[in-house]
Amino acid sequence: PIPNLTDENDWQNTEQGAYCNCKYDNRGDDVETYGRLYNWYAVDDKRGLAPRGWHIPTDDKIKELEIYLGMSHSEADDTDYRGTNEGSKLAGGDDLWIYGRLDGALVKTPEFGTSGFDFLPGGCRLRLGGDYFSMDFRGYFWSSTEDNNGKGWYRNLFCNSSEVYRFSRNKNYGFSVRCIRD
Repeated sequence: PIPNLTDENDWQNTEQGAYCNCKYDNRGDDVETYGRLYNWYAVDDKRGLAPRGWHIPTDDKIKELEIYLGMSHSEADDTDYRGTNEGSKLAGGDDLWIYGRLDGALVKTPEFGTSGFDFLPGGCRLRLGGDYFSMDFRGYFWSSTEDNNGKGWYRNLFCNSSEVYRFSRNKNYGFSVRCIRD
């Protein structure tokens, strides 16, 4: 079992796999809609976070998907915001991207949700203090790849951009995960 760490100090200090339920603005758990947030230690646990027959994709596998959706190879290898409309293609749930409906580029492209990936704006849990952040306007998901600095690679979709953000973060952040079939 993966522990559900609700205490902020426990969350920021653990070096073991942990999860928390998506929460925002003290409105309660949003697991039914957004799922759970996991630290990178849970992703890397050799016992496997994904169900049998599935796995968490590597950074290279996610790049392969981004390239399939139209991103160039050089952009896929880069960090920060990359591509053109691949973020819009990966996103889903247009009614959940609250700020995106107002003025965001993510929802307002014709390609929104066309990949079937349907990634939602579940936000994240911050490493320090364990606060919840960005629900309704950002979605983050881990890869299973560690970078050269001991951090985990992840992707971020933002309501005001149709691109995909790629970077690495401390392993105690809480992000969503996506599983792919073996």
